[in-house]
Amino acid sequence: MTDTIAKQLALVIDLNTCVGCHACVTSCKEWNSSGWGGPMPDTNPYDRDPSGVFFNRVQTYEAGTYPNTETIHFPKSCLHCEDPPCVPVCPTGASYKRAEDGIVLVDYDKCIGCKYCSWACPYGAREFDEETGVMKKCTLCVDRIYDKNLPEAERKPACVLACPAGARLFGDVTDPDSDVSIAIREEGGYQLMPEWGTKPGNQYLPRRKVKRVIHEDELVRADNPLKKEGPLPRPEEGTPSLDDVTSW
Repeated sequence: MTDTIAKQLALVIDLNTCVGCHACVTSCKEWNSSGWGGPMPDTNPYDRDPSGVFFNRVQTYEAGTYPNTETIHFPKSCLHCEDPPCVPVCPTGASYKRAEDGIVLVDYDKCIGCKYCSWACPYGAREFDEETGVMKKCTLCVDRIYDKNLPEAERKPACVLACPAGARLFGDVTDPDSDVSIAIREEGGYQLMPEWGTKPGNQYLPRRKVKRVIHEDELVRADNPLKKEGPLPRPEEGTPSLDDVTSW
């Protein structure tokens, strides 16, 4: 077990809000390629067997049976576990967990690229950089979140700042009053694969299905939901007529 940490910085991802746009992926790649974790090469990004380094990936699935199917976007990166299995297997001590904020990092100067951490991680969150011969992973943009040259509002991971849907939250999950803790508590947040006993810092907010209410008049016109009975209401003065709209 790891020592008790002062706090645990982590991401909370809302699966109900994520639209799979990959803005988090591209912003992560851009920031970290030139930052503390860089470079992050793509040696063969588009072929049958793509290879490259990504700290953050979005996996998309189709669930259900046609015609009752749904698309699920599932962002995944290092979960910064409370008890990370990647740390004790590292023969050189390159993988370590910081006591001050719970972030799991890799010391590239010590890493020998043996991939033991990759085999130990049940989430597949480790990336092997073929150009430098070391293992890399999400750092929670540690070089950004503590940069006092940035406005406080911008001291967040690049993926959080880039998300157009607001699906990614960042903060201390051990602080009950933090935004992330409140979201976990109120929205039923959960840890990924808790049976492994790793106690991930990152957590997910579940998809929330909304039951659609079908009104009686909809059932009457089920063959054509857009059909309207009776004359169309007169448009307000200055509003384009139906003929004007259809002529566009």
